[in-house]
Amino acid sequence: MHAITIPEPGGPEALVWAEVPDPVPAEGEAVVEVVASAVNRADLLQRQGFYDPPPGTSPYPGLECSGRIAALGPGVSGWSVGDEVCALLVGGGYAEKVAVPVGQLLPVPDGVDLVTAAALPEATSTVWSNVFMIAHLRPGETLLVHGGASGIGTMAIQLAKAVGARVAVTAGSPEKLARCAELGADILIDYREQDFVEELRKATDGAGADVILDIVGAKYLDRNVKALAVNGRLAIIGMQGGVKGELNIGALFAKRGAITATTLRARPLHEKTAIVAAVREHVWPLVGAGTVRPVVHRTVPMPDAAEAHRAVDSGDHVGKVLLLAPQR
Repeated sequence: MHAITIPEPGGPEALVWAEVPDPVPAEGEAVVEVVASAVNRADLLQRQGFYDPPPGTSPYPGLECSGRIAALGPGVSGWSVGDEVCALLVGGGYAEKVAVPVGQLLPVPDGVDLVTAAALPEATSTVWSNVFMIAHLRPGETLLVHGGASGIGTMAIQLAKAVGARVAVTAGSPEKLARCAELGADILIDYREQDFVEELRKATDGAGADVILDIVGAKYLDRNVKALAVNGRLAIIGMQGGVKGELNIGALFAKRGAITATTLRARPLHEKTAIVAAVREHVWPLVGAGTVRPVVHRTVPMPDAAEAHRAVDSGDHVGKVLLLAPQR
């Protein structure tokens, strides 16, 4: 088979389509013949040499895919060769085939085509695990989403609205904010022109956000604490704004606030299996009903993954950029 390899870290040109060995399913795994994968920020970091895959896992980038089951390893039940699936991966999605623990497989939901399904696993698993399983967003509460036009952001808006929450977003242009509004966002903040703490305070009569989903990290830490409501929860899932920030413990005490920080990739298998099962139970019916939909910016042939990375690097996209694997 072929896969996108990274012989040396660097810019998008570091991504090389090359012939590599086929994966062999271990016990409890399935091999998926990939139809599409999606570009995530973690892939850009891996390409640059800043985010190595966990030891013993696929060296190729790609944290999600869609496709058809091509082979089953020992001990697998409930799935058959030929089933159309999408999957949460630890890596290896930028390839013609990938081995996946079956606990991380999902059926393609009703109303979604096989290619578009590649945009679902990582975003739904990230949002559901952080916003709902950890931060416990409830109906009537306010969620602030940083990067509302991203793949994560567009999914967070829809899921929060589906459970009856109010949604505030930050984004970097009027065009992106307009797309967020189309998805249901109630409070629109241009972070280039406005102070999100002040805008959120005005929009919530001084209350702030009950839950904040943050992709920025250190740069926003102090302001996120200021933006929290009393008993608010800050869920940090990215470090685009750095890794070291100063935390005012007194301000956090005053809010009776909580801060969590998680990544999906490094979680143990049993935790990922539980998250995927929760997504299938709670999110898949919303997708099947059309209440929640993946947002796809564009598709790019997988051998041209460098072009897809440039598109995500530019920050001009809304939703996901997908990679289409060559079909035999």
